[in-house]
Amino acid sequence: MKGTTSWRAWIVAAACLPGLAMAQKTLSPVNVTAPAYTSHHGGYLISGDFKVDPRIPSIVFPSQPLVAEDVLSVEPVYLAGDDYLVVQECASADCSRASVVRVWHPGGVATEIQNDANRILIKHENKYWIWVKRLPLASTMGCDDCNDQHFYTSFEPFSPPMVLMPSGELAAYNREALLAARTEAPVPVKEQSHEGSTFVVTYEDGSTVRIRRMHADH
Repeated sequence: MKGTTSWRAWIVAAACLPGLAMAQKTLSPVNVTAPAYTSHHGGYLISGDFKVDPRIPSIVFPSQPLVAEDVLSVEPVYLAGDDYLVVQECASADCSRASVVRVWHPGGVATEIQNDANRILIKHENKYWIWVKRLPLASTMGCDDCNDQHFYTSFEPFSPPMVLMPSGELAAYNREALLAARTEAPVPVKEQSHEGSTFVVTYEDGSTVRIRRMHADH
């Protein structure tokens, strides 16, 4: 699962997802060639060197593999009412299995954090990617155990790449709607740009995210 491993296996695995198969079966490995937009601060090299490959127009990749002790900064500036921002990483050698690193919903961070809701301390080198999934608004009508939640806050830790699977009582109560949404592709990226050492991505429904990588400048 090291950064030197080809992206080809990951793309082949992702090709099994509904709505993406036809586009990805014949993709060559993803090679990100965006210039390194960098700055220095507090002993870190801060980089906005991320890219959306046009053949996978909903996924943000870092151009260089994230390694242990890197900090991935992901700041959702705005998320549309039914959008969930997801960071996943490979959980198998061929990336056919992925694990959830962090999820945000329009109300804030949904999953467990360390110290900062928008910063992720990378514990090991791996392939990571960032994407947005649209989920149906949760219904709590008639659900005595749902505690009037408006957003899903727990998820299955492992799934295929680019699949987000809510769990818990609220998810069970909305099971049919979630199963129907699972086959829908992630939200495509509409615009991408660099603001200094920050990569800014805007999705088709208006959700906007600012992303940076902080690497210890030894």
